[in-house]
Amino acid sequence: MADKDFEARHLETLDRDLGRFSNLELATAYVARPMIGPGIAFVFIVLAGMAAALFLGQSSQGFIVVLAAAFGAYMALNIGANDVANNMGPAVGANALTMGGAIVIAAIFESAGALIAGGDVVSTIATGIIAPGTLESSEVFVWAMMASLLSSALWVNLATWIGAPVSTTHSVVGGVMGAGIAAAGFAAVNWVKIGTIAASWVVSPLLGGIIAAGFLWFIEARIVHQPDKIAAARRWVPGLVGLMAGTFAAYLSLKGLKHLFDISLGHSVVIGAAVGLSIWLLMIPVIAAQARGLENRNKSLKVLFAVPLVASAALLSFAHGANDVANAVGPLAAIVQTVASGDVSDSVSIPSWVMLIGAFGISFGLFLFGPKLIRMVGSEITKLNPMRAYCVALSAAITVIVASWLGLPVSSTHIAVGAVFGVGFFREWDTERRARNARLAVDAPLVNLEERRRRKLVRRVHVMTIAAAWIITVPAAAILSAVVFYVLQVING
Repeated sequence: MADKDFEARHLETLDRDLGRFSNLELATAYVARPMIGPGIAFVFIVLAGMAAALFLGQSSQGFIVVLAAAFGAYMALNIGANDVANNMGPAVGANALTMGGAIVIAAIFESAGALIAGGDVVSTIATGIIAPGTLESSEVFVWAMMASLLSSALWVNLATWIGAPVSTTHSVVGGVMGAGIAAAGFAAVNWVKIGTIAASWVVSPLLGGIIAAGFLWFIEARIVHQPDKIAAARRWVPGLVGLMAGTFAAYLSLKGLKHLFDISLGHSVVIGAAVGLSIWLLMIPVIAAQARGLENRNKSLKVLFAVPLVASAALLSFAHGANDVANAVGPLAAIVQTVASGDVSDSVSIPSWVMLIGAFGISFGLFLFGPKLIRMVGSEITKLNPMRAYCVALSAAITVIVASWLGLPVSSTHIAVGAVFGVGFFREWDTERRARNARLAVDAPLVNLEERRRRKLVRRVHVMTIAAAWIITVPAAAILSAVVFYVLQVING
């Protein structure tokens, strides 16, 4: 009996020890989980540096290229974590795509856009912001580019951490400006160019918001609030899908494929009109078949907009990869070319290995850190459904085309987020207007109306956070870049 009691106590002690060990394993896994993403990102940055060493490591300044490749990889990761949310957020928020599906589609199309249409030659962003002739030497230019690359990446990283989608283009511009001032003084900066960029802080979100609100008003008036919603959808949805297809055809030919073909704005509009008309005619029987048997309610309309919304997210990602990969690899390519030739050039050839760093970096950044911003843009600013998200995506493409026609510099980030704000504020206005017309809010206390607006429509805290981040992006990146430039100069001796 004693032996059995001893064995029971021994087993009980063993169970407690195993339980503690199991709890320790769970605690370790819980603590280590947040480190997985940064760990993978660090490995990618190291691999980017090794790739640079493999291609140019034998040169006399090979270490500089390795360091620049690491900075470029870090910037690409941050672009994927922050910028891509603008393309995928509305589709995820509208439940047209799962988070996993959005990440897969974005990774494929971002990489395809960067590698297929990213361009063999780009004008270095430095020659538009600072005059290379004002710098003392090509070595100073290289360190200025290094400082701008690291500082802009650090700023975008900080913005992602606080949950603010910012313009990576503006971050790079601020970085180049700050390094240029530190290297050659205020006279080196093209202040006219900086002024047009500052104007885009207002133009981009305002245009995006107005256009998105206009389309939402049309859909609400012509489809959602009609007695027979399904009949109205059969009449108008094919044209709306054709408009989206035509707009994206023009958008891609103008922005995404400009490095492959010499296409003017007029030609891109003609291409868009032809594609839009074809898709409109094609979608008439398709929408009629989809609408057959649907109930006459708003939920049924979501089915008709889901597929066009997914397609728009994919096309936006392709165009984004084609254009914004230069924010990561443009300064890196300028460094590589300057180190190789010993001179600063107005145009920069981007080697294939540099483009691969940008393409894969954006995809890794999206996969590891993108869900936070995707969730914020898609569901935390205002509630989106497929119709509202459709308006956001269409507004992004139309605004870029209109801005190109007007010659205005705009930010795709500001346009997309401005469109989300536009949709949300239109819903507030429309809800209030309908409540007044129906005499529902006559005796309601004002605090109830304010509370309902705060909870259900637009979260003001995000408006203030994002607006503040937009305003300080260029000066913050500039100040950070100047500090980094001085530190690099001290280290370099």
